[in-house]
Amino acid sequence: MAGIRSWFSLARAAWVLMREGVVTALPEEGAPPPVRLAKSIAKVVRRRRAVDAPQTKILANALNRLGPSWVKLGQFLATRPDIVGESISRDLEMLQDRMEPFDIKYARRTVEATLNRDVDTLFVDFGTPVAAASIAQVHKARVRDKDGIERDVAIKIIRPGVRERFNWDLETFYTAAHFITRWFPAARRLMLVQSVDILAESAKLEMELRVEAAAFSEMADNVKNDPGFRVPEIDWERTGRDCLTMEWVDGIKMNNMEALRASGHDLATVANNLNQSFLRHAMRDGFFHADMHPGNLFLAPDGDIVAVDMGIAGRLSKPERRFLGEILYGFIQRDYRRVAEVHFEAGYVPRGKDVDSFAQALRAVGEPIYGRTAEDISISALLALLFEITELFEMRTQPQLILLQKTMVVVEGVARKLDPNFNMWTSAGPVVVPYVTRLIGPLGRLDEARDGFKAVEQLARQAPIFAKRAEALSQEIDAMAANGVRLDKPTIEAIGKAEARHSRSGRVALWVIAASLAALVWKQFV
Repeated sequence: MAGIRSWFSLARAAWVLMREGVVTALPEEGAPPPVRLAKSIAKVVRRRRAVDAPQTKILANALNRLGPSWVKLGQFLATRPDIVGESISRDLEMLQDRMEPFDIKYARRTVEATLNRDVDTLFVDFGTPVAAASIAQVHKARVRDKDGIERDVAIKIIRPGVRERFNWDLETFYTAAHFITRWFPAARRLMLVQSVDILAESAKLEMELRVEAAAFSEMADNVKNDPGFRVPEIDWERTGRDCLTMEWVDGIKMNNMEALRASGHDLATVANNLNQSFLRHAMRDGFFHADMHPGNLFLAPDGDIVAVDMGIAGRLSKPERRFLGEILYGFIQRDYRRVAEVHFEAGYVPRGKDVDSFAQALRAVGEPIYGRTAEDISISALLALLFEITELFEMRTQPQLILLQKTMVVVEGVARKLDPNFNMWTSAGPVVVPYVTRLIGPLGRLDEARDGFKAVEQLARQAPIFAKRAEALSQEIDAMAANGVRLDKPTIEAIGKAEARHSRSGRVALWVIAASLAALVWKQFV
């Protein structure tokens, strides 16, 4: 039943995309026959207002009509240009997650149900919504501390029914991913089903506001000694599953360029600080803010960058951080052979491919950076070429690295708006080079040895458990050898049902064959 519902949901989505002009706007060149057919149908059924509308507006209208889950899917696909292409990815980056606010009465009831306390005892003032998105909306409020001092706070409150709706739509996304993976072999390297898994996990965590609060807390610990970057302080007393309370940020949003220029701050310094902060989080901590668009970044009066909305965060393991560091270092040093070797060592490129050929292809990605001014460097064009090369070498998509890479592009874009002469590669050097130097030097080797000793120690602790499991498994094997394999009742019933279905299918097939033979005989003699 769920499968049928998913197909109806996909049909509705296709209809909305046609009506809003999204399908018509797809590129004609290289499109497979089903897409060309869909474009022909879409030209007939699309709305009049969609004919001259910009593509960004078209996408926004379609996704907002489909609902909050599809808006979240659009935001996720903005991080996957390898799936949707660079053009659509850029349009999805411009998607403004703005929904109609829900009633303040519901917001108050949600806070009271989550915290088991009356709103009026928790807050001196509880204001109307200041922002409404697909997952939650934000209210400005005022609280009084135990010492009597009042301060402004921001309260993020989950949208009603969003979890149930997302779980419903998630089945649709899985159906589409399985269908494409099965019938389009070239798309298998994109790991679409695994990508939906990541979307599901990300959204589930984003809808659990205590987890987002914990992300803020972890980031605050990581950056407490870093210059020029911070996150809001969490009010744990007023935070629960469905509401998150944090300090109110007084600053200029980084999408307000006019106010930023009038602020008197050195925007080139701010741009450099933003990029280097992100690289420190990714490589040093293995934990980074993965939604650093200008609407989530504020410039505080003291010049600090304050990042909000950590519903989407990325993590990198130590091997992945080493991979990232050596890749960036290799590009900075123009050591393409080492960059290629790191790809092979990480297992991202099949071993049957040639390292030297891969290094040659990577040179085509890196060389356009050098000998050109910062204004001429297109990171988007470089990424498009990189995706073509990884497809050429059958490199399996690594979703966590794609998320990191896309966040790097977003950060670079914000920095470029702050400073048109900003060069991400030049800015990255002071962070990347010391990190990689330590990583591949004596201290890095000591860290690896320490990690190895920890792994051996953990294995030694678990040795008695492994021994008991091995002994139990040996006894089970001896029992099977002496008495045969015994099946429990549910397994026997399941086998019986399967055999019954097989027998019915066999009987039907025999009757079909018999009827066909009878028809042939009849035709022969009549």
